[in-house]
Amino acid sequence: MAAKKKSTGNLQAEVLASAKAAKVEYIRLMFSDINGIPKNVELPVERLEEVLESGVQFDASSIAGFAEIQESDMILKPDPSTWAVLPWTTGDETTTARLICDVYKPDGTRFEGDPRYVLQRAIKKAAELGYNMYTGPECEYFYFKLGPDGKPLVTPQDSAGYFDVGTIDFGEQARRDTTLYLEKMGFNIEAAHHEVAPGQHEIDFNYGDAMVSADRIITLKWVTKVVAQKHGLHATFMPKPIFGVNGSGMHVHQSLWKNNNNAFFDEKGRFQLSTTAYNYMGGLLKNVPAITAILNSTVNSYKRLVPGYEAPCYMAWANKNRSALIRVPAARGKGTRLELRCPDPAGNPYLQTAVMLAAGLDGVRNKITPPEPVEADIYHMTPAERRKNGVGSLPGSLKEALTLLEESKIVRETLGEHIFEQFVTVKEKEWDAFRLRVHAWEHETYLPKV
Repeated sequence: MAAKKKSTGNLQAEVLASAKAAKVEYIRLMFSDINGIPKNVELPVERLEEVLESGVQFDASSIAGFAEIQESDMILKPDPSTWAVLPWTTGDETTTARLICDVYKPDGTRFEGDPRYVLQRAIKKAAELGYNMYTGPECEYFYFKLGPDGKPLVTPQDSAGYFDVGTIDFGEQARRDTTLYLEKMGFNIEAAHHEVAPGQHEIDFNYGDAMVSADRIITLKWVTKVVAQKHGLHATFMPKPIFGVNGSGMHVHQSLWKNNNNAFFDEKGRFQLSTTAYNYMGGLLKNVPAITAILNSTVNSYKRLVPGYEAPCYMAWANKNRSALIRVPAARGKGTRLELRCPDPAGNPYLQTAVMLAAGLDGVRNKITPPEPVEADIYHMTPAERRKNGVGSLPGSLKEALTLLEESKIVRETLGEHIFEQFVTVKEKEWDAFRLRVHAWEHETYLPKV
């Protein structure tokens, strides 16, 4: 399944040729902060060859989760395989291209605070066991209207529902333009449609290499927002922007491959799943409480993880039951995979993918066996029934999730000390900011009575 990789020299030559053919004038060198927010440095195309060879220095002191001011100088080194001309800049605008970068320290060593480096290390550990990870995320988001001042309102673009068509799905054209741009940037779009809630949409791209998928999540979120602005809308990947309707998740389909064969498939296994698949699932279920702070990294994430809105909040697996945390889709052979349903698109996809892989590999190494599948609707079980079936709950708040994360040796080893400490610091500040704020619900509930 894995394609033969081209040499760096060949890729650099192709980038230079593409830039010339497309008459590119500017280059955006992109990377992400610890929260998964894309950042960039823009340069004239005349510097492209130099940057491909040596990278470019930048000040990282103000990037969330990066460096202290006394050690702020960092180097961006482009990954030439991520070259893409930005389709919305061709024609009358200044033609611009982008390259996703790795972050280095001035001494030429990798910067431990680069989220992309975290995933690269995790992928290397999987390779040492003979595995490649493949993923397929399903990214959901909302289109909201803009107010007279240009700021987003919490007002959906439409009142459509699941799979509705353009007569009531007023975001259809913006979504279609997004998919067209993504396809021009090298994506293979598998599906795009209106989701359950008003103003909610989903775009899915092809299943493939874990690093490529993580890069594409960053790209998809960025392009979706750019296109929304062009349509006079605001696109948000906030997990639960509206109370009382479904929130936005990012279900992640995942599998391990070995010697170009799907290591999760066993024709003779129970449900045609291999021991590797069961052990990987066991590792996910064992470690998911500790990695939830990464998979669901905002205060708002936990407003989505509640019963009744198709979001999983209970730790179980099943074949058909969509109330379970892990679902095994029906496809077999090369299509055999597990679907982890709790992640949301507000997080950092490099860190999210890395901790999922580490959790699963823990199960593979230690031969962790998952419990029996739970095919009944978990949402309607009583607490006693859940206990009887061995069904635990995900953390109920960012604070609870951070406490479990801090106790995890696997998370600390996967993230590395720098990102582990920075992530906890950033998210504890976020929790305190939320905890100390007086919210509208408190005014509505207590002001008339107390």
